[in-house]
Amino acid sequence: CIVSVTNVPPPHSTIRPGSPLPVNTNNPGVRKAARFGVYRYNNSSNDLFLFKESQIKKAMVQIVRGLKYMLHVEIKRTVCEKRDHSSLDSCHFQREKNLQRMLRCYFEVWITPWTHKVHIPVAHCH
Repeated sequence: CIVSVTNVPPPHSTIRPGSPLPVNTNNPGVRKAARFGVYRYNNSSNDLFLFKESQIKKAMVQIVRGLKYMLHVEIKRTVCEKRDHSSLDSCHFQREKNLQRMLRCYFEVWITPWTHKVHIPVAHCH
């Protein structure tokens, strides 16, 4: 799956765009979208360590030329250093008090399954 910030889906569509609807935070699509948001955050942060989603607080999905997820996610610093290129699944959260860090993020993740493209127009963490 190519993660791209520049690929915007085509303007024509057969799907009737709808309003954003709440979706279960355990939904596999939601979890996958949250992980894409985390990748985007990790790619732009200058932290030594990788962050990983610790809790998806709220999720909405909108059908608009694919699926657009709007996610409120808490992410935490892991023990994995960025330069190690670790798989996030095997990265545990920091246990050392002075290295622990939690951020609240809002991600918009737009997935067009038929083109295998992921577009992340919004990734705000604080």
